[in-house]
Amino acid sequence: MIPHFSTTELIIVLVIVLLLFGVGRIGKIAGEMGKGIREFRSGLSGKKETESTTEASSGSEAPKE
Repeated sequence: MIPHFSTTELIIVLVIVLLLFGVGRIGKIAGEMGKGIREFRSGLSGKKETESTTEASSGSEAPKE
C-alpha cells in the first residue's frame, strides 16, 4: 500500500528536516543527489561523460606523479 500524506504532515516533515540539516546543507545534499541521478542515468544508457575519461582520451595532460 502507498501511504497518503496530508499537506500538514509533509510540512511538519520538511520543518524537521530543515532543523536537522540547515538550509545550506539541504541545498548541497540536493545537488549531490541530482548529480548522482544524472550519473546513474548516463550509466544506464551507456554514455560516459566524466572529466577523467575526456582528459585521458585527449592525451593533452601529462601523467601526474
